[in-house]
Amino acid sequence: MSSTWPWAASFVAHGLYFATATSGLPPRSTSGAMDSVLADWRRGRIDAGSFDTVIARARERYARLVGVEPGTVAIGHQVSPLVALVAASVPDGAQVLTATGEFTSVTFPFAAQQGRGVRVREVPLDAVAGEIDDDVHLVAVSAVQSADGAIADLDAIADAADRHGVRVLVDLTQAAGWLPVDAGRFAFTVCGTYKWLLSPRGTAFLTVRDDVLDSLVPSQAGWYAGADPWDSIYGLPLRLAPDARRFDVSPAWFLWVGTNASLRFLEGIGIGELHRHALQVEAAFAIAADLEPGGSAIRSLVADPTVPGRLGRLEAVGSVRAGRLRLSFHVNNTVAEAEQLGRALRGHVHD
Repeated sequence: MSSTWPWAASFVAHGLYFATATSGLPPRSTSGAMDSVLADWRRGRIDAGSFDTVIARARERYARLVGVEPGTVAIGHQVSPLVALVAASVPDGAQVLTATGEFTSVTFPFAAQQGRGVRVREVPLDAVAGEIDDDVHLVAVSAVQSADGAIADLDAIADAADRHGVRVLVDLTQAAGWLPVDAGRFAFTVCGTYKWLLSPRGTAFLTVRDDVLDSLVPSQAGWYAGADPWDSIYGLPLRLAPDARRFDVSPAWFLWVGTNASLRFLEGIGIGELHRHALQVEAAFAIAADLEPGGSAIRSLVADPTVPGRLGRLEAVGSVRAGRLRLSFHVNNTVAEAEQLGRALRGHVHD
């Protein structure tokens, strides 16, 4: 039961924190790992090569989380540059299908290719699968919508895409860490880690299925994309990694220490338990607020003018997206505090 959920004790937030969809909280183990590496930096005891092991472990942990092999995973800094690699690969005049109101880190890189005749077509999220046909080159969609927590029917999208030979890019930023996903079904997935993966902002992942690996030009390649990074620092010829590491960018060392620690923490709980808990805590909030459970870890609500004050009195943190109150339910939350928030907002929020 979440009333005895032990993992909430791993966080030190003041008040009630329901804003993971904006920025996840670091567990104590992550804060400790980062404090330690920063102390080493202050003392002048940083060993650059030692970070390779940290990054390799983070890559492996993420691969297990989303159900792929580590060799299909590349590391980056943010989502949009990773999407841009894919956007640059679509042919002139290609049609890209996306959801109406999709997060712009997913759509802007494709829209920026309009000079080549690339067309981005928006349809309602629940209509995406039905709109896939032979005229579509690629579908770009978030597994979970940032604005309101709506969950894409990825099975239907993947099935329709397979029937028509269409590639699919899925943004897992609002999904990985609470929603079970099978990234291997899709040509590409991207994920920013600083939300549900509880990591410092500035680390991200790209997965590239083996059959489309050669369709992407590693245009941001540097030394860390080399087959042997420490032998790829100077001079030509080009000698890139044979797998998805060819798309790696030079890592922000300290941030990857935090990312690896947070992934280790989440892996210790398990995605099945994280999923069950997120939905249980959201349901506890909804029932206390006299609402129907929403079935997602993100809840978007219309709030009356008293809600900011009510949140303030509870020292509760949410966020506002698309003009609505957005609440997120994750590993740091308990049923008891969700019920407390629900009671405080009862009669003052609605769908």
